[in-house]
Amino acid sequence: MNTLNAILLQTGQGGLSSMLMIVAMIAIFYFVMIRPQSKKQKELKRQREAMQKGDRVVTAGGIHGKIRDIRDTTIMVEVAPGVELKLDKASVYPVVEDTPKEKK
Repeated sequence: MNTLNAILLQTGQGGLSSMLMIVAMIAIFYFVMIRPQSKKQKELKRQREAMQKGDRVVTAGGIHGKIRDIRDTTIMVEVAPGVELKLDKASVYPVVEDTPKEKK
C-alpha cells in the first residue's frame, strides 16, 4: 500500500507540472503572437477611420492613389488624372509618410 501511495503522489505532481507548462506556453503564445496582432488591427482601424479626402493611400493590391470620396463602406480613389476606382474600405491602407527617393 505504501508503494501505491508513492506512485500516485509522483504521477499527481507530474500532472501538475505538465499543466503548469501548458499554461505557461499559452501565456507565451498570447503575449508573443495574439496581443501584438490585435494592437496592429486596432491601430489600422483607427487610421482608416481618420482618413479624409486628399489623403494618400495604398490598396491591398499595391495601387497608390489619393482619396476623392469616402462613404460608409467604400472609398473612391484617384489613381491617375481622371481615373477613379471604387474600393472597399477594408482593402485600403493609409500612407503614413513618403520616403525620399535615393539619389545615385
